Amino acid sequence: MIKLFKNFTKKDVFLIIICVILIALQVYLDLKIPDYMKEITTLVQTTGTKIGDVLLQGIYMLACAFGSLLSAVFVGYLSSLISATFSKNIRKKVFEKIQSFSMEEIKLFSTSSLITRTTNDITNIQMFISMGLQMMIKAPITAIWAIMKILNKSWQWSVVTASAVLILILMVIFLMLTVLPKFKIVQKLIDNINNLTRENLTGIRVIRAFNGEKYQEEKFEKGNDTLTKTQLFNQRTMSIMSPVMYLVMNTLTLAIYFIGASLINNAMLGMKISLFSDMVVFSSYAMQVIMSFLMLAMIFIMYPRAAVSASRINEVLSTDAKIKDGKGVKNTKETGTVEFKNVSFKYPDSDEYILKNISFKANKGDTVAFIGSTGSGKSTLINLIPRFYDATDGEILIDGINIKDYTLEELHNKLGYVPQRAVMFNGSVNYNVSYGKTRNKISEKDIKEAVKVAQAKDFVEKMTENYNSNIAQGGTNISGGQKQRIAIARAIARKPEIYIFDDSFSALDYKTDYLLRKDLKKYTKDSTSLIVAQRIGTIMNATKILVLDEGVCVGMGTHKELLENCDIYKEIAYSQLSEKELENE
Repeated sequence: MIKLFKNFTKKDVFLIIICVILIALQVYLDLKIPDYMKEITTLVQTTGTKIGDVLLQGIYMLACAFGSLLSAVFVGYLSSLISATFSKNIRKKVFEKIQSFSMEEIKLFSTSSLITRTTNDITNIQMFISMGLQMMIKAPITAIWAIMKILNKSWQWSVVTASAVLILILMVIFLMLTVLPKFKIVQKLIDNINNLTRENLTGIRVIRAFNGEKYQEEKFEKGNDTLTKTQLFNQRTMSIMSPVMYLVMNTLTLAIYFIGASLINNAMLGMKISLFSDMVVFSSYAMQVIMSFLMLAMIFIMYPRAAVSASRINEVLSTDAKIKDGKGVKNTKETGTVEFKNVSFKYPDSDEYILKNISFKANKGDTVAFIGSTGSGKSTLINLIPRFYDATDGEILIDGINIKDYTLEELHNKLGYVPQRAVMFNGSVNYNVSYGKTRNKISEKDIKEAVKVAQAKDFVEKMTENYNSNIAQGGTNISGGQKQRIAIARAIARKPEIYIFDDSFSALDYKTDYLLRKDLKKYTKDSTSLIVAQRIGTIMNATKILVLDEGVCVGMGTHKELLENCDIYKEIAYSQLSEKELENE
């Protein structure tokens, strides 16, 4: 928690100092009221007292109460401002940190957990600061000040008050030890609920198609019940505090008056009025002491959950991204070249290599294709180029320079990447095609040209508002083929040196696939294209084709060369096209 609070700005610290001053003023005014009560009690029992004297003390009490109210309002406003600003800054830092994560770190935390940490956990911290800031400052000041006020009174009253305070402290310690471990579990269970909900919503089509609603309901119910039972345990345990607090407060009041009655009864006549006044004042101060410990107890109720949330947020902020910017590259001798030199790769949590000793070079204007059975490592190989992961062994060069020497922004500016799963953002067609930061500004003409090359012009211009038509998040209001074409248009509009197509033509029919590749070849003749594909027809005309099998390159060459020399390629080719079709090609 303390580590997280280091993120307070100088302005926040200044506002906290103002809060401390205002709270000290509020406590002073609150503790001044019993003094005026004592004066009124003494005046009422003194012969010859004028009503004006009593009213004057009453006015002083009202002034103190009003001053305390104003201080409380200002403190409430400032604490809300501090907590809201702090949570905004932390949320920004967490989001930026997550943005810097590679796929390795994202998988380490899981998507659902990162969402919870960015939202629920930060909200817990905000609530703790907003309410706790007032209580953490006010409670100790009130307790110490009130105790100093009553120290010179009757020792019997002091012993009773100390006993009440000790009971409250023991209760708080018991609750902390009982509930703190459970709060850690609660946050993980919220992660689980988030994950189950996300899984259910993203997979709704498959769930319905396979009549899996009941199974998903039972799965969610199980996670929800576990969370509910844990929360109920926490709330029920914490609920012990309120009745015990009131029991201690009321018992203390009775004990003070009981002891006071005995002291007054045994006192001399001249001391009775003084003792009665002291009893009234002491009971007020004793309540202030108990209330201060009640505030501390409230902090301890909020603290366990906030502490767990702070730990989870710090875990994200303290995690170093494995993939970092290089020193930066100003000039390159080559343009549009991609070279793999003895590249091998295995996932961080795996012992087996996914790719083994891959070497090839693509020059400017080349089209290099990758084909192989499912799980042969085609997409993994492609994902090493934008540095979603770093190669375990070997090196990858772009324009003759190791990709680790580029800043990530420089590297990505050279690439036009189309992922295996087309990603659509909530916004217009224009927004989706021109998405991202590029070296050159993407004009409306570039967008229309890219859409035309991607064979998306027909369906886009038939939409209600053409290029301004809205695309839903995830592209739920368009087909799979349409999503792929817009994703391809997004890469084309960037006019990059190197195009990466990760099985990006799979949802297209053969005619659209053919027309798109035909136009794309003309448009990208001065760029390098790297294509992962399952269809032989998509890659037949590639400059170079790499055949992968279990992470090993078992064949490299043109379509005709591989038909003659590579059995695996020949097997794939004849499984898709007839001998006559292959000969015609």
